[in-house]
Amino acid sequence: MTYLHAIILSIVEGLTEFLPISSTGHLILAGKLLSIPESNFLKSFEIIIQLGAILAIIFLYKNLLLQNKEIWKKIIIAFIPTGIIGLILYRFIKEYLLGNELITVLSLFIGGLLIIIVEIFHKEVKNESMSIEKISTKQALLIGLVQSLSIIPGVSRSAATILGARLFGVNKETAVIFSFLLAIPTMLAASGLDLIQNNFSFSTNELILLTIGFIGSFLVALLAVKLFLAVVQKYSFIPFGIYRIIIAFIYWYFIIR
Repeated sequence: MTYLHAIILSIVEGLTEFLPISSTGHLILAGKLLSIPESNFLKSFEIIIQLGAILAIIFLYKNLLLQNKEIWKKIIIAFIPTGIIGLILYRFIKEYLLGNELITVLSLFIGGLLIIIVEIFHKEVKNESMSIEKISTKQALLIGLVQSLSIIPGVSRSAATILGARLFGVNKETAVIFSFLLAIPTMLAASGLDLIQNNFSFSTNELILLTIGFIGSFLVALLAVKLFLAVVQKYSFIPFGIYRIIIAFIYWYFIIR
């Protein structure tokens, strides 16, 4: 991997981490298009640079996180299912799922269809949860269970969380913000586990690449989150579903077929 590769991947990560289009899926596909050799470091890079995007969320929502303990309770409860499943399946995910083009493309396609279906048929009602504090323990656990599907590349942690939250009675804007905040423990755990599994044993050049990826994803995510919130307030998620389907078809036709 070159420094230019690291910059490009960090931009992809920052742009896609919090959109319902799968950052991991886009990183895998981008790596293939850039002809970056498959390696354990590439897989670790794709996981660890997510910390940069998470730092952007902490930076943007630091006051909310510091002032409201009730929100942290809901975040931790929702994280529990994903944390347990991710810990149990860590090796399987890294060895067999990450880097798998076919699984990624299928997940992008199916996820796109589900987004469109939910947007068309799901109708929000007035008594749906209007703030994160009002999310019940049962809702938080169910949202966490749905988020655990994002261990499959291409599913999208953001999409799973947002769709799950909406189906379990949370309004759209609250679902999006909860998805942002739930990413904090989820991505910290994933990155921390990967660092531990690798015994922090990275070469000097690999550390430089990770630093580039971290900084790049942080800066791009700051902008992407603000733009995403502006879009959510005015439009539906259907364009994201259509985008996922188009990307899946393009990649299947030109790369896999």
